[in-house]
Amino acid sequence: MFRKISKKIDKLNNKLEDTRIFEILALLENKKQIFIRNLISGIGKGLGIGIGFYLITAVLIYVLQYIVRLNIPVVGKYISDIIDIVEINRR
Repeated sequence: MFRKISKKIDKLNNKLEDTRIFEILALLENKKQIFIRNLISGIGKGLGIGIGFYLITAVLIYVLQYIVRLNIPVVGKYISDIIDIVEINRR
């Protein structure tokens, strides 16, 4: 009976070590470390969003300029007005 309980406790202990629950509990006790991790995570997300938005906008403007160069009458005029507005506001 004692051996069964001992084996189950060992098995449970191994599972807890595999899930790194002890490291998580130690992290939760340290508020300064949680703050620093969240701060770095927030900065990384903000930079990623900013760079991603910049790249998508640049590609979109490039595609719109290409459409204007095709000289499609109605669409070209509308898009050239949008590009002019963006370039004026960018300066």
